[in-house]
Amino acid sequence: FMKLQKYQKCSKVTRGLRKAEFVLKNARIVNVFTREILEGDIAIQDGMIVGIGNYQGEEETDLGGRYVCPGFIDSHLHLESTLVTPAELVTVASRHGTTTFIVDPHESANVSGLKGIDYILNQISKTKVKKMKPVIRNLLRSSVYQLKYMDSVPDHAVCSEAVKLAVRKGFSGLRGYVNGVLRNVVRKMDEIEYPKEDVQRLSVKYSVPEWILSLWKKEYGEEITEKMAADFQKEKPITIRCCMNRVTPEVLKEKLEAEGAKVEAHPYLPYAFYLSDYDYLEGLESFQEGLFAVQDISSMFVGELADPKAGDHVIDVCAAPGGKSLHVAEKLQLADEVAVRENGTEEKTGRVEARDLTEYKTDLIWQNIDRSGLGNICAVCKDASVFDEYDKETADLVIADLPCSGLGVLGKKPDLKYRVQPEDLEELADLQRKILTCAQAIVKDGGTLLYSTCTVNPGENMDNVHWFLKEYPQFELDDITENLCKELRSDVIEKGCIQFFPGVHDCDGFFIARLKKKA
Repeated sequence: FMKLQKYQKCSKVTRGLRKAEFVLKNARIVNVFTREILEGDIAIQDGMIVGIGNYQGEEETDLGGRYVCPGFIDSHLHLESTLVTPAELVTVASRHGTTTFIVDPHESANVSGLKGIDYILNQISKTKVKKMKPVIRNLLRSSVYQLKYMDSVPDHAVCSEAVKLAVRKGFSGLRGYVNGVLRNVVRKMDEIEYPKEDVQRLSVKYSVPEWILSLWKKEYGEEITEKMAADFQKEKPITIRCCMNRVTPEVLKEKLEAEGAKVEAHPYLPYAFYLSDYDYLEGLESFQEGLFAVQDISSMFVGELADPKAGDHVIDVCAAPGGKSLHVAEKLQLADEVAVRENGTEEKTGRVEARDLTEYKTDLIWQNIDRSGLGNICAVCKDASVFDEYDKETADLVIADLPCSGLGVLGKKPDLKYRVQPEDLEELADLQRKILTCAQAIVKDGGTLLYSTCTVNPGENMDNVHWFLKEYPQFELDDITENLCKELRSDVIEKGCIQFFPGVHDCDGFFIARLKKKA
């Protein structure tokens, strides 16, 4: 289950405006009685949904008789999918019994521990989860979650509140059933027998579909499979990248600590840190000043392995929201400055063109460019799967961070494991090949193509590298060993690739290959 995050309260209350303690961005709520679906930003106070809407402005908003002041709502929390509804909302709503809106995980399935909770219920209840009435199903799910994970709520209170809520929702005839099931869960929680077979056991324990676990086990073995599945369940601090064009890592660390945040050095890169114990990002002066960017360490290695040279023309074909492009632009600017200083030559004019498919995505890139203060990067709306003859052999460096299944980032996007299906993997691999075909034509002789994904599926990674080298023999894998820290050099594959595994490495699951075009 994802936890609700607490955000800054409304600083002013006028004309009876209600404060809200929690905000879920881009959430989806299902009314299980009318089947009405409400999507948007959800404001919650005392267990009640006090606002549903888009809270980007500062105006007061009328929300069905309840009011919130939208200006307080933190815009950083972006759950990246309209299908995402953190299941903790079920718990809050059920415990207080103050709202008719209950999440239905069958329709909005971002429930990290759902499979394990359903397994417990199926061992206790004669009526299996899939055959329960939606309200009762979700009420029992949220109650089992409280019993299993929330020590602050007494067991008897969970059972009592669940019964009261069942009655309040019109299911007084099932109050005995609800009470009986939950009291049996309390008594038998530690006695429940889990499957013995490895894949089934891991699936229930970590709520990962069996087909994904079977894929990983076949490719990487049981040990790495369990490490990845377990890692996706862990709560972790965010990883940030120091913007070296503006501040040194040492100064940034001191500044963040002075602002009350906890900052820990990451073992892989000197300009990367773990950040925790802060209220919210926009409240940090360092963030407002653009002194750091939120970025996983695996993604930072795209910039490390890209290693742009002074004066390079760089094209990132799938750039949004722009983190990798900005990292490369920062490195390029520093390389240009060093070239001028050391060689006494005219100012270098290296530039980065960050492309993506829609104006919405390029707008996101522009927002990040503006915050970065970099002047050597621009955003362009362009389809990476359609080749433009004008681009032919124009780039010294092409970055292709391609659409993929996302199986390496299930900890951050747990809804993916319920949405991605086995047949999708082949379709995504084909799409990648289509984009790689266009991307390779942009690279100059002697130039570099950097191919990356955030998945741990070989069909979208090494298999496509092998396909690419066969189709385009003018490219070869370029040795990346010297660009990596000592801890990672033994993990290099075929000298030019690296696969990061969550739980094995201190980062997300990620794949990078560096390909050099022969001069």
